[in-house]
Amino acid sequence: MRLTLLITLILCSVIFSISHATVYRWVDEQGNVHYSDQPRENAEQVELSENTQNSVAAPTVIETDSSPKEAKPVEYRVRIVNPTQEETIRNNNGNFTVVASAAPELPSGFLMALYIDDLLYGQPQSSSIFNVTEVNRGEHNLVVKVLTQNGKVLASSSPRKIFLHQASVFSIAKPRPLPSKK
Repeated sequence: MRLTLLITLILCSVIFSISHATVYRWVDEQGNVHYSDQPRENAEQVELSENTQNSVAAPTVIETDSSPKEAKPVEYRVRIVNPTQEETIRNNNGNFTVVASAAPELPSGFLMALYIDDLLYGQPQSSSIFNVTEVNRGEHNLVVKVLTQNGKVLASSSPRKIFLHQASVFSIAKPRPLPSKK
């Protein structure tokens, strides 16, 4: 305990003597100003003021309107990327893929729904790729809608007209008999 007290007193006295050391200022031949704790030729003693703290002005408080501002609702846009407008799809089973794109990117929880000829195809889903199966031949209009979890429509694509072709049972090529050798 006594040793700790002795070391503390010695350190305090050294620090106190350093903090009250005399500072000298002089200018050399090139006009550079120098400071030192040892006197030089043509050096003058510098008097240090007790308070060397810098004062910093407190930042001014900017008054803001404390009432909550209504956030502008995000306007989503959705478009059908594939198939293209008036594309002819040839598939005997009536299968094809619809790819949609939304901007800005949809947050999780939003759904996309595919409508074929104004009828909901399947269930709304989080994916923008729809695998369509067993659609009858003919002209069809596709629309993709962005929905909330409660079913509110946030965006709707413009209608996309496609044509689905399937081979006809009436136009199946009949085998021809081979010419006979005479």
